Amino acid sequence: MEEKFIWAPWRSEYILGKKEKGCIFCNRIRRRQDSRDLIVYRGKRIFVIMNKFPYNSGHVMVVPKRHIKSLESMTTEESAEFLELIKLTTRVLRMTLNPQSFNLGMNLGHGSGAGVPGHIHMHIVPRWNEDTSFMPVISKTRVVSFDLGMIYDMLKKGFDLVCPEQKSRPKRN
Repeated sequence: MEEKFIWAPWRSEYILGKKEKGCIFCNRIRRRQDSRDLIVYRGKRIFVIMNKFPYNSGHVMVVPKRHIKSLESMTTEESAEFLELIKLTTRVLRMTLNPQSFNLGMNLGHGSGAGVPGHIHMHIVPRWNEDTSFMPVISKTRVVSFDLGMIYDMLKKGFDLVCPEQKSRPKRN
């Protein structure tokens, strides 16, 4: 089988960059630099952050603000807000990016492939019928077509529209 290559220079920052200490989610929620950290929504107990190295355009994660290792450690209030924010996020993604479907998933623990095994989070990945083009099907290569800044602006506006109380929270830096 012929070896295949794809040019993805944006990944070099992740691969070669200095690995940060501590939990990336806890670090991001404390910094309050939402546009830099790609946080598109801050709820009372839960927030929504874009994946900096997405599987697909619009890939976001819904994350508890509190450092929580397992679902059973969530309070009733956190669980309720977590599910409501998953629903709200799919609504905003549908409204702003018009995907035909979604993949939702959690990897709980290191053995499951969790990139951040100590802090639970739900991945929401928008999908379009065109996702099944030759690139992912034949060459096993995903193409992310939109700039993260552009998607950030679209999602931020979507959350501001759906949740007017969000407008009083930090804006893009």
